[in-house]
Amino acid sequence: MSQGRPPRAATATGGLAPLGHRSVALPGGGRFWSVIPAGGSGTRLWPVSRAGRPKFLLPLLGADSLLQQTVDRLAATTAPERTLVVCGPAHAAAVARQLPQLPEANLVVEPSPKNTGPAIGLAAALIARHDPDAIMGSFAADHDVRDRAAFGRALAAATEAARAGWLVTIGLTPTRPETGYGYIERTDEAVVATATGPVFRSARFVEKPAYDQAAAYVASGRFLWNASMFVWSVRSLLAEMARLQPALHAALLRIADGWDDPTRDEVTAEVWAGLAPVSIDQGIMEHAEKVAVVPAEMGWSDVGDWHGLGDLLVPDAAGNAVHGDLVQTGATNSVVWSETGRLIAMVGVDNVVVVDAPDALLIADRAQAQEVRRLVDLLREGQRIDQL
Repeated sequence: MSQGRPPRAATATGGLAPLGHRSVALPGGGRFWSVIPAGGSGTRLWPVSRAGRPKFLLPLLGADSLLQQTVDRLAATTAPERTLVVCGPAHAAAVARQLPQLPEANLVVEPSPKNTGPAIGLAAALIARHDPDAIMGSFAADHDVRDRAAFGRALAAATEAARAGWLVTIGLTPTRPETGYGYIERTDEAVVATATGPVFRSARFVEKPAYDQAAAYVASGRFLWNASMFVWSVRSLLAEMARLQPALHAALLRIADGWDDPTRDEVTAEVWAGLAPVSIDQGIMEHAEKVAVVPAEMGWSDVGDWHGLGDLLVPDAAGNAVHGDLVQTGATNSVVWSETGRLIAMVGVDNVVVVDAPDALLIADRAQAQEVRRLVDLLREGQRIDQL
């Protein structure tokens, strides 16, 4: 995708034009809109991912960034006019450069991070003003999906269930007892039968479990990874938000109702500052009355750490995943990433991570790649702001 468009002006409260009205009706009624929350800094991929250059803006898996790949993946279902990206003010200009096809009005800038509940809820409230019968899907900006056909089939099933009033999540069949993901337990009750397979009632959401519990979940065959892929009608989501999070619902409607007014920036800043951070999972989905799940296998990854990214790269003959210039003898099963062009030489090591950035060098046990985020915590505690 082209990255040549200059940055657009965006205030800290998202001073953008009103959303456009162009939209294509889907079979069965309702129009489909895609919302892409683009937040976080990807601390487990430090030192390449930083606060000002988070992983969703990085070309980690090809020439395009993870954000660009997400938008491209949704292009078969959603035109740019029906795609919203929600991001912070620090990233708005970069998002605009990377997505020249996105209408300026569809870049929604949140004043400060408040987790996914306010971000997704605001997008739903803005869509509802123009298209109250819309079906909305929410998809993280920094994930990877290898099987796009399978993704399309799961999305079609989820959309059909959403038209029937369900709040739907797409759950991924687990391939290992992963402790870094949340899980969704499904029942055997098929609430909607679709051409691409049944949609099941959800029994419960579970936050990141201990290893033994995760192993039991995988063995049961009833649990799916929560990949933060949600589909619902904006009407259903806002109704549940009004029931479960009435203060948040009222605040977001106040912002949305004044979105086209000259006082929008002032009102948004005032209201947003008073919002309590809450995830859409914990604030809504874990307590909603009609929650369904679509089981899917689509080659999904959250590209969460250097170990996981290494699994997505094509290994050399020694099992090393390499981005850059590596010379090695007896080095195996490692992840090597260079941002400097500098030669990296390795001798007789196994299962390590080496990341060479212009201002920092990371060396880690690949099995402990999740602990890289602790390094970021230590840098923050030491006021090493220049390294964050």
